[in-house]
Amino acid sequence: MKNKEELLLALQILRTDNIRKQKRGLHFIIASVAIWTAVLFIHTSSLPILSKNLFTFFCSAPLVPLAYGISKILKIDFQNKNNPLSGLGLLFTLNQILYILIVMWVYVAIPEKMLMVYAMIFGAHLLPYGWLYQSKTYYVFSVVISFAVLLLGLYCSSVAIAIFMLIAEIIFCFCLVIENNRSITDNGNES
Repeated sequence: MKNKEELLLALQILRTDNIRKQKRGLHFIIASVAIWTAVLFIHTSSLPILSKNLFTFFCSAPLVPLAYGISKILKIDFQNKNNPLSGLGLLFTLNQILYILIVMWVYVAIPEKMLMVYAMIFGAHLLPYGWLYQSKTYYVFSVVISFAVLLLGLYCSSVAIAIFMLIAEIIFCFCLVIENNRSITDNGNES
């Protein structure tokens, strides 16, 4: 039993280190605001739906470079190479790439629903970060985004989805800032 407790304590120390150094992935969520702004711009244009969808795929390309730049501005450790749980965070992100295959199928089969599926996958991929970052914000937004986008996608246009996602990501950023600040306050003078 003692080995299990030691293992759990070591795991908690690694998670706390990741939370502190990576600010719960705030740099990626801020970067996603820029991505969803571009997606909104695309879906308010008069382009044909297949072009809109193709450009939506392109919008994801600058996510990592944007997050990297934001991490430098906010003094966030982008990789936290000394922490093995950082690799787990990368695995959570790479998992989303497999789900993009579903989006590619929807792109061809039901192009008017592609943004809905794309946004639902984005929302769902946030769930394991709730565990990694011990974040209620990730848990809540994972569920809220997935279900809200489903409902919007069934009854509204892709523009409504893009507007919702942009607003949700902005609120998500503020919630992460609050959660990070509470964590700092609870743990003393951490930065």
